[in-house]
Amino acid sequence: MQTLSTFVIVVGARLATALVQLWVIATLVFSIMYIMPGDPVLLLLGPESHPSPEAVAALRQQLGLDQPVLSQYLKWLGNAAVGDLGKSLDGYPVIEYVTASLPKTMELASAAILVAAIMGVPVGIAAALRRGRFLDGLLTSLSTLGISVPVYILGSLLILLVSLKLGWLPSSGYTDISRNAFLHFQKLTLPAVTLGLGLAASIARMTRSSMLEILSRDFVRSLRARGMRERRVIWLHVLRNAAIPIVTIVGLQLGNLMGGTVLVEALFNWPGLSTLLVTAVSNRNYPLVQGSIVTIAALFILINLCVDILYSLLDPRIRRKRA
Repeated sequence: MQTLSTFVIVVGARLATALVQLWVIATLVFSIMYIMPGDPVLLLLGPESHPSPEAVAALRQQLGLDQPVLSQYLKWLGNAAVGDLGKSLDGYPVIEYVTASLPKTMELASAAILVAAIMGVPVGIAAALRRGRFLDGLLTSLSTLGISVPVYILGSLLILLVSLKLGWLPSSGYTDISRNAFLHFQKLTLPAVTLGLGLAASIARMTRSSMLEILSRDFVRSLRARGMRERRVIWLHVLRNAAIPIVTIVGLQLGNLMGGTVLVEALFNWPGLSTLLVTAVSNRNYPLVQGSIVTIAALFILINLCVDILYSLLDPRIRRKRA
């Protein structure tokens, strides 16, 4: 019972911290329009078009910029708290654009993390168990190479080899899963692998380092001295204790992917949230920019919160320390 109450306190504290972080980010995002040089209304209308005072006043009223800044901020913050991110310059609610693009980015990021974990964790374990041998050097070199290659170069190479030369998978595009599930996953494979290979290299290196640290602990030598089978020592005791750094990097990478898939989405023509943000910036659609950034930040904070909760579940010592 005491353990459960401690866990609830830890989760509540982390949730309160996450809400404060989200409020700070939302405030900074709202301030973007006022930090940027020039009048945002004139930027939107285009100063070269010499808009009439009536057009400027109409757009200023549409955006709510004719009200005091504090009133604008409180109204925008209150609406954002209930899921109303305002209206895009074309008149459609920003939340509709976000909800249409967000699942595509989440699907791509989740698929990339899945690919990275499936490839990176076993490679890291194998390298740690063969420390100093040929396999360790080979896997470590491949991991370094995977981290060094930019995603747009790797993606371009995969398109040339897998799509154009071998014809195994489509080179780009998006098909809704309800229309054709097989084609949908075919088009998802290349961008997911492109993102996942670089992440797999990072996960492999972290797994190797964490495994080596745990393998050098006294309790591992004690378990071996008692005659416990090596496989049980590795999978039941070593890997569990090494899991926290692995969970850390997986969670952070997943959060980074929420807003870091711009190059891959552009390369493979994947209509996700990053593509929406880039389009909004190029069109000077500031309400859509604000809504996209707040959504990405909220997801990043939520993922970090989930990672912190996993910390407490994996290692009770962290739970007791934070309480």
